[in-house]
Amino acid sequence: MKVVKVGLLGLGTVGGGTVNVLTKNSQHIARRSGCLIKVISASARDLSRKRICATDGIQLTDRPEDIIKDPEIQIIVELMGGEEPAKSLILEALSLGKHVVTANKALIANHGNELFEAASKNKVTLAYEAAIAGGIPIVKAMREGLSANSIDWLAGIINGTGNYILTEMSDKGSVFDDVLKEAQALGYAEADPEYDVEGIDAAHKLCILASLAFGMPLNFKRVYTEGISKITPLDVTYAEELGYRIKHLGVAKKTSQGVEMRVHPTLIPEKRLIANVDGVMNAVVVKGNAVGPTLYYGAGAGAEATASAVIADIVDICRQPDLSSGTAVPALGFSPDALEELPILSIEEVETAFYLRLSVEDKPGVMAAITKILADNGISIEAVQQKEPEQHGANAQVILLTDQVIEKSLITALAEIESLDSIIEPAVRIRVESLE
Repeated sequence: MKVVKVGLLGLGTVGGGTVNVLTKNSQHIARRSGCLIKVISASARDLSRKRICATDGIQLTDRPEDIIKDPEIQIIVELMGGEEPAKSLILEALSLGKHVVTANKALIANHGNELFEAASKNKVTLAYEAAIAGGIPIVKAMREGLSANSIDWLAGIINGTGNYILTEMSDKGSVFDDVLKEAQALGYAEADPEYDVEGIDAAHKLCILASLAFGMPLNFKRVYTEGISKITPLDVTYAEELGYRIKHLGVAKKTSQGVEMRVHPTLIPEKRLIANVDGVMNAVVVKGNAVGPTLYYGAGAGAEATASAVIADIVDICRQPDLSSGTAVPALGFSPDALEELPILSIEEVETAFYLRLSVEDKPGVMAAITKILADNGISIEAVQQKEPEQHGANAQVILLTDQVIEKSLITALAEIESLDSIIEPAVRIRVESLE
């Protein structure tokens, strides 16, 4: 049986998981790939650190460039994270005719156009299934399984940390800061959680998914990003009373005006399957014009779940008749010369429904003033609730669900509403998606 030699750049959680799964499932993987896949070397910053995998037969080094230059190694697996030196190492590997597998979503989102061009030029593969949603094979589903479809939209829970926090807030009525500390203690959130809770990690993934969906170059800088740190138990409760769950959603949609790419808290009807994805799990719904909505669910992180995606890419490369030539499947699922520069909408141009919560003085005429301003701006109300103050002198809460509205119109209306003497605090607004 043909032996394919692999070098790992990074031997942390995912690198160790990759070695473990390759060892545990070696016979099964060999039957699928027709090759014996062997990790012969791996790089790590700290060679003295205890590993989650056995390293017998693996040459360890703190010089990743030596692995790139090793003529025996045919496939480089980049699991270092960060943009540099990962980008430079990958470009060198591609220039030397080596195939590359990566789990680095930030690198692909920010530099994928350059990297894919280099891979194509050198007739090798740059594969990245593990960069999005851990073990869920969403890249293969969109790039291959849904290739007959024109994609209308996709929406995903693509960050497990944020989903865990919102789930705990819903289940226990806890405040954001308390759940974040718990998530950090459990290892679900980093010491610096900004990328997770402010949506940057999800935005990296959404950028890639949007390009896969609509056949356009990657453009991370145009993704609108909003985090979950301002979500309160009060809004979680009121949303559920209205029949919704709050999820941190990545949405990409193609309209007649242009493409929407946005990550933000979202009210989703509780009857939707994706609204019931809890804890650290991920899920993506993709709506194709032929197949309709399809749902992909599973573990979005973890050593062996992510290793599953890494090894699937390695197997795809091994299946090629000639390892010296690139894959027949284009990196973004469209022929490189067929990618289109599509207009991307700003968030103010996007049309959605909204959940609004207003803290108001408990006195006559307040509702009439609010509804008049909304009507004057062409905004219709789908539902309204007024929560009376629990004690004398406290503020009342007015909860509104609007119909579809261009965000710019809502911003104008809210500025007028917030200028009213009876409005105590700035309005809380959360977008609503029906996902139909």
